[in-house]
Amino acid sequence: MITHPGKVLFPDDGITKGELAAYYETVAPVMLPHISGRPVTMERYPAGIGAKGFWQKDVSRGFPEWLERVEVPKKDGVVHHLLVRDVRSLLWMANQNTITPHVWVSRVPQLYYPDVCVFDLDPSRDDEPEALRTAALAVRDLLEALGLPSWVKTSGSKGFHIVVSLDGKSKTGEVARFANAVGARLVAMRPERLTQAFSKADRGGRILVETGRNGYSATFAAAYAVRARRGAPVSAPCTWDEVERGDVTPRSFTVRNMAERIAAVGDLWSGMRRRRRSLEPAIQRMKRHER
Repeated sequence: MITHPGKVLFPDDGITKGELAAYYETVAPVMLPHISGRPVTMERYPAGIGAKGFWQKDVSRGFPEWLERVEVPKKDGVVHHLLVRDVRSLLWMANQNTITPHVWVSRVPQLYYPDVCVFDLDPSRDDEPEALRTAALAVRDLLEALGLPSWVKTSGSKGFHIVVSLDGKSKTGEVARFANAVGARLVAMRPERLTQAFSKADRGGRILVETGRNGYSATFAAAYAVRARRGAPVSAPCTWDEVERGDVTPRSFTVRNMAERIAAVGDLWSGMRRRRRSLEPAIQRMKRHER
C-alpha cells in the first residue's frame, strides 16, 4: 500500500510518489538480483527533491517486523541495515520516499568479502561527453589487460559506474587497495584528464576516478536506482558498444523510458555473476608492472 501516491517528488516533471513506486515495481525483476543481500542506505526526500533530503542507514525502530535487516558493526555500536530481497520490501522503501537505494559492494553473510569492485567516474563538468567516454573506455581497457571483464552503467548523475564481478574471496581491504592502484595507474597514464583528488578545488577540471566506493560500509547507487535529479534519471546498465558510440549519456535513461528500455534489451547485467573473477591474478599483474 503506497500512502499519498499523489505527492509530487519531482516538481519540475510532475513525477509523483505513486509513479516512483510503480517504476520500482516494474523494474523489480531485473533490479532485485543485483541488490539482494546487500545492506541498503536509503536516500529519502519526504518533501520531494526540491527540499533537503536525508540519508538513512539504521532501521531498528518503528519499522514492520517482517522487514529483513542485518546488524552491521560500526564504531561504538551497530547499524541495522535494510535488506531488499523482494517486491514488498522494494515498495516499502519507495513508500518511505526513498528515491535512491545505495548498496554495499558485498552481500550477507560475507560482508567483509566484496563480490563487486566499483569505479565511479565523476567529471568536474557536464559539457565534455567525449572526455568522459574516453575515460570510461580507458578504465575498461586497463581492467581487460589485467584479465578482468567489466560492466558499465550510467550513474544517473554526471558519470559512469564501471563494475568488476568478483568471486568473493578477496577481503575488503584487498579490493579497496587494488581499486586505488588501478585508479593511480589510470591517472599516471592520463594526468591531464584524470585525477584522484576528491576535492573539486583540486581537480583542475579533470575527471575524478573515485575508488572509495570499495571500502567497508561504503555504498554506490544500485543498478536501476532512480537519482534525485530533475527528470528522474536512472542509474541504468548499458553496453560498452553504446558507450563507445556515444549512444548513451549519464542521464539517458529515466523513470519514464526505462520500461521500454528493459522490454527492448532486458537486463544487460544478467550474465555478470557467471563471469566472476578472482582478484589475485590481477593483483599479481599490477605488482609485476610496478617493478
